[in-house]
Amino acid sequence: MVKKSLFQLHWFFGITAGLVLALMGITGAIWAFQDELLRLFNPDVLKVEVRQEGVLPMPELVRRIEAEQGDKVAMLSVATEGDTAARVFFTPPPGQRRGLMRYADPYTGKLQGDVSGQGFFDLMLQLHRFLAMGDTGRQITGACTLMLIFFCLSGLYLRWPRQALNWRTWLTLDWARKGRAFNWDLHAVFGTWCLLFYLLFALTGLFWSYEWYREGLNKLLADAPAAGEQHKRGEGRGRPGGAPGKDAKPLVVDYDAVWASLQAAAGPNMTNYNLRLPPAGGQPATLFYRLQGAAHERAFNTLTFDPATGQVKKLERYDDKSFKAQLLASVYALHVGSYFGLTGRILFAIASLTMPLFFVTGWLLYLDRRRKKRQVRAARSNLRPSAVEGNGWLVGFASQSGFAEQLAWQTAGQLQAAGLPVQVRPLAELTESDLHQAERALFVVSTFGDGEAPDSARGFERKVLGQPWALSNLNYALLALGDRQYPHFCGFARRLQAWLGERGATSAFATVEVDSADPASLQLWQQQLAQLTGSTPPAAWQAPAFDNWTLTQRQLMNPGSQSSAVYLLGLTPPQPMQWQAGDLVEILPRNNPQSVEHFLRGLGLDGESRVEVEGLQESLLQALGGRQLPNSREHLVGLHAQALVDALIPLAAREYSIASIASDGVLELIVRQERHPDGSLGLGSGWLTEYLAVDNSVSLRLRNNSGFHLPAPTTPTILIGNGTGLAGLRSLLKARIAAGESRNWLLFGERNQAHDFLCGEELQGWLRTGELARLDLAFSRDQAHKVYVQDRLREQAAELRRWLEEGASIYICGSLQGMASGVDAVLNEVLGTAEVEQLVESGRYRRDVY
Repeated sequence: MVKKSLFQLHWFFGITAGLVLALMGITGAIWAFQDELLRLFNPDVLKVEVRQEGVLPMPELVRRIEAEQGDKVAMLSVATEGDTAARVFFTPPPGQRRGLMRYADPYTGKLQGDVSGQGFFDLMLQLHRFLAMGDTGRQITGACTLMLIFFCLSGLYLRWPRQALNWRTWLTLDWARKGRAFNWDLHAVFGTWCLLFYLLFALTGLFWSYEWYREGLNKLLADAPAAGEQHKRGEGRGRPGGAPGKDAKPLVVDYDAVWASLQAAAGPNMTNYNLRLPPAGGQPATLFYRLQGAAHERAFNTLTFDPATGQVKKLERYDDKSFKAQLLASVYALHVGSYFGLTGRILFAIASLTMPLFFVTGWLLYLDRRRKKRQVRAARSNLRPSAVEGNGWLVGFASQSGFAEQLAWQTAGQLQAAGLPVQVRPLAELTESDLHQAERALFVVSTFGDGEAPDSARGFERKVLGQPWALSNLNYALLALGDRQYPHFCGFARRLQAWLGERGATSAFATVEVDSADPASLQLWQQQLAQLTGSTPPAAWQAPAFDNWTLTQRQLMNPGSQSSAVYLLGLTPPQPMQWQAGDLVEILPRNNPQSVEHFLRGLGLDGESRVEVEGLQESLLQALGGRQLPNSREHLVGLHAQALVDALIPLAAREYSIASIASDGVLELIVRQERHPDGSLGLGSGWLTEYLAVDNSVSLRLRNNSGFHLPAPTTPTILIGNGTGLAGLRSLLKARIAAGESRNWLLFGERNQAHDFLCGEELQGWLRTGELARLDLAFSRDQAHKVYVQDRLREQAAELRRWLEEGASIYICGSLQGMASGVDAVLNEVLGTAEVEQLVESGRYRRDVY
């Protein structure tokens, strides 16, 4: 229960606070290298000529600066060695905290020119600390920093593996993974790498967020004040905003005396100093100075003195402080990593820049869970309530991502189709009594990570496995889901199987282990169930075959566009086919001939050699067109033609949304060309838009996409998409118009209206005839301020609510990053999270995003 609650809080806070933390991470990394970047872009201002006679003494330097500027110095930072310009702040105007900042040559006192880019870095700091929103932003960043601590600790707890002492389990990333497994690896493994960095960021960053935290750190870490100093705390802090009060005395500074006091305290080894004067007379001033060999760039000694006389009131040496007090004095150095030198700064900056990774992967994992839950609900809806419970079949499941639960419900459906009573239960809910009464049970369990139980079944493993229950009455079968890339493949399922065997349960047939949803293994499970129940395996569990469809048309839709080319493709089947609006196609692409010929060079093989592929004879060139061609070929040298084909993995199918309806007589796709950094075309889009000749065939099969089908015909429909996402929305619109429904509202976005208004004439025509009730367009590059689909939706918040009150359903098709996540955020903003969840659960909010 605790783990489930932590998980819910972890993802909920992650998808809400993650964007702010990502922004803080990026801006913090940029700000941390402000000095180096400014010096890089302003060498004539921030670098000075080193002179043999050394930098000017403080009195002479101040005199020259004030004479040239015509204003009084309030702060002065000088490096006594090297080519770094001195930084000067002048007296601030009334009501402001700091005055004008200039740079000066510490060897001559001459003021330097203006610095380019300083405003940008000031903005980065404002965004990092306040989101450029003042005190409100400070409260938000402070709250998100507290959440970062929670993310680190809860993430560590949620990820804790069975083999906690195996460092590879914690720190290694498997780059061969794909999809959800790879996203989870990125999130968890990189999170482990960055854990200590983020904890240090948060624990030090709170120092500037909350007064109570700062005071607590001071009480906890500061050294006890010397005798007679307690009453002096808080002296000389001045009035808020740095402005002197009405009755304040004029500030008098004896720079000769101050300089003499500093030299006496620091000696000849001083490398830099920072003078900070009070806003009015009668208050102490502060000098921070660093000596050669200092522990880090912020290991300052502090001199508090009377500016009028130079008399030292207090001297605090960094090396004299206790370790905890040194940590307190080094909060900023710890925050940016300079406490650990240049290497620390670089590592801290890299960790900061990875903040967006966790926001993005967290959202992808969240959306994947939502999709799996919808699939489970669909499978569950096909199961009729069982009238018999006593001697019925028990189907127990343990699922991490939702796939095992989906298979459990499908398994129950197969049993029920054979006329058998069945009940489906999570493994975590099963008791000794349940297992005794069931007599016949099927277990569908997944293994999480390297041999671990799914989160929902950890309690079951802890409380049940190992119990000395007598289960000789139980006859069971086990479907185990796992990933062979892990050493402990199906580890949890095997532990469950071993326990059942020890307790006397008998196995109806050998455990079926499934590697990464392998279709052959799933089919074996169905066949075993069919033999057990005397029924026939349902055909629905078998994937349909690919057919040869003909490419009959290819039309460029965005000539002159600054973005990648988009094509409207028309394909015809070998015999009439039916599909529903919202369905998808899976297409098997092929490598272009030039790539295949390039791959064969150096392997010493004839491209016309005959090989066998799935029982058919074809040339080696033809066979390699359907295989993944690795960049490295060393391990393939010396293989004969057939062995080469057998050693290569077949190309995976690519999915595309259908842009037409079956009554059109042609299946249409809207495909954008994908370009790799080297300029080459993406495999799927390149095959369809360039290499496949018109009137030639392509291997294609239809795929039902029930989660994106239309609602009841009389329900108003809001369609939202961008770019090639128009394909899925266009099929829905065509189906609605064919059914005589005109309550259709489309919000569509692209770059430029002149070149990227895909299907523009068609959409405008539907708008004129009333078949499209509303059309809101967002062309992001047609004005200085970029406008996106989610912005148009926010502008029409009142209209959105009105349509939803009339029972409208929302459909989104297009890019996940940017558009879909932006629309989702606007919906939550306008409607509230609870109402959006209700729309999802009732099937009135559907998404087909990629």
